[in-house]
Amino acid sequence: MKKVRREDIVDYVTYEEQRDAFRSTVLTIKEARRIHLGESLTFLFENTDTMRYQIQEMMRAERIVKETDIQHEIDTYNELLGDSGELGCTLLIEIDDPQERDTKLRQWHNLPEHLYAVLEDGTQVPVTYDPRQVGDEKVSSVQYLKIKTGGRTPVSLGCKHPELSVESPLNTSQKSALTEDLQGDPVPSK
Repeated sequence: MKKVRREDIVDYVTYEEQRDAFRSTVLTIKEARRIHLGESLTFLFENTDTMRYQIQEMMRAERIVKETDIQHEIDTYNELLGDSGELGCTLLIEIDDPQERDTKLRQWHNLPEHLYAVLEDGTQVPVTYDPRQVGDEKVSSVQYLKIKTGGRTPVSLGCKHPELSVESPLNTSQKSALTEDLQGDPVPSK
């Protein structure tokens, strides 16, 4: 997948002038890349445009202007994008009740080890995750994942955790968006 380049990023004042239009475009892009798995798990597949948006929003919020700081943001967010033949996504564990959330995050301590994507031929591809996001007693409610599909588009996502066994098929627009991302042809960002 194409990474965000420095020339893709504008200063926060210029961004502020373009923000509403860019935000509207990115929300549409994100919608096709938002996949729910069961009641509590949401996968947000990232691409160049979604990461550019995150970088611009961070620069806006933090008023970042130094070149080294801008490059740091670019490098950090680019790590979340998949490499060739790979998809990158953010997993949100969404449980509103704080007490229930704490209990589930403890019960699902090793959840990332049980997540997978299913390819058209039925192959289950495990996700890779950053072990630093899993503590000794519980999993973080936000996970950054990669799925090495070899360039093939998943047809469903699943979880085989003893406390949460679920599989969810991708719809046509979701598969199309992920195919586009795997081909490295994101929606033009300018």
